[in-house]
Amino acid sequence: MDRLGLIAGGGDLPIRIVEACRAQGRPVFVIRLKGYADDVLQSSEGVDLALGEFGKCLDALKKANCAAVCLAGKVSRPDFSTFKVDLKGMTVLPGIITAAKQGDDALLRQVLKVFADAGFAVEGADDILGGDQTLPAGALGAVQPRMTDRADIEKALTVARAIGDLDVGQGAVVSSGLVLAVEAQEGTDSMLERVAGLPADLRGNAPQGVLAKAPKPIQERRIDLPVIGVRTIELAHAAGLAGIAGPTGDLIVIDRPGVIAAADRLGLFVWGEG
Repeated sequence: MDRLGLIAGGGDLPIRIVEACRAQGRPVFVIRLKGYADDVLQSSEGVDLALGEFGKCLDALKKANCAAVCLAGKVSRPDFSTFKVDLKGMTVLPGIITAAKQGDDALLRQVLKVFADAGFAVEGADDILGGDQTLPAGALGAVQPRMTDRADIEKALTVARAIGDLDVGQGAVVSSGLVLAVEAQEGTDSMLERVAGLPADLRGNAPQGVLAKAPKPIQERRIDLPVIGVRTIELAHAAGLAGIAGPTGDLIVIDRPGVIAAADRLGLFVWGEG
């Protein structure tokens, strides 16, 4: 199988991709982004590089005989005024800065273009993980949404797609028809922590309300698909929500057995719509 070059940010997703490659017998070389990649990835063959070291990154991938790349994991938007780059980074940075002004999706597309122009195929995390790692239709686990939850699911997904169309974020929380929060640059975890701090009269009597995550309609699907994991379940429970929903096949579930166990234990539904 072609060797994969994994550009790894933070979180569990890059770790799961490495595990999937090993299970498939596929060789993988990891570019561990400094300040983001999890320490457990140090056990994988690869190098540690800063965000702006595009030249070193491309050279390392070519020397490792990688035919394809996958960009996965959490990376915060850098301050370009203090961005440290190598020579290759200096040549691609103007295009990246211009794209960043148009939104996150445009920024990510421009970054992908750097790798595509260098001759690498670009693969999505969901393609590597396989279909069994995305949200299936219906309930994932023993807990089913109540009739009163279904309207919140529908509205939360509508709001999530609407803000995605504006390239704002991928998630929204709705309780009894009231939009409690939308996700922007802070990410899902911080949004849920914000919801947990809202007055009880806004959140309603727990458990109540739904977190919905959906891909941006405009987004490049090979990167930045929405993700949930055990931490998402725990934070949704702490926020007093009844469950989590997403479109079938368009939401990556990290550690599915762990997610199911946590959701069942805490009494939350995880629902695939469509």
